[in-house]
Amino acid sequence: MKLFFDTEFTGLHQKTTLLSIGIVDENGRELYRELDDYDESQLNDWLKENVIGNFLNEGSVNMGMLCDDLREWLRAYDYGEQIEIWSDCLAYDWVLFCEIFGGAFEVPKNIYYIPFDICTMMKLKGVDPDINREEYAFGDTPEVAQKHNALWDAQVIRACYENLRLLP
Repeated sequence: MKLFFDTEFTGLHQKTTLLSIGIVDENGRELYRELDDYDESQLNDWLKENVIGNFLNEGSVNMGMLCDDLREWLRAYDYGEQIEIWSDCLAYDWVLFCEIFGGAFEVPKNIYYIPFDICTMMKLKGVDPDINREEYAFGDTPEVAQKHNALWDAQVIRACYENLRLLP
């Protein structure tokens, strides 16, 4: 099983805190959570407008609740099967994903310990990794209304992966 995920967070720095996470599996099953215990002092106007402004506002959770929700959600998958984790450009996403569980050694055992990213796959397939993801995923008329919403971005990552998979 492949899980495609994205996170939104307070910045590209070591002390960043998680704002939201979106996950979609290869069959379309989804999980989306917004956090309420992020460091508000790290928010700038861009984050408030482009990330917080795109929250779905379906209720928020703290990091402990997110860990419980995610463990429960992952129980639907066969624990004998290794789950691949895919993201866009995953340096921060993977660290934040691991931190949900309290660190890399606490991630559920059915999660494969090596994450994958579509940026590397693009490079290997001869696609410019700087390409607009929505255009690559959906063609000339991309939907961008939810850009920087973690669930939307996870759906885009999944669609990009499917398009890349078809290339020689």
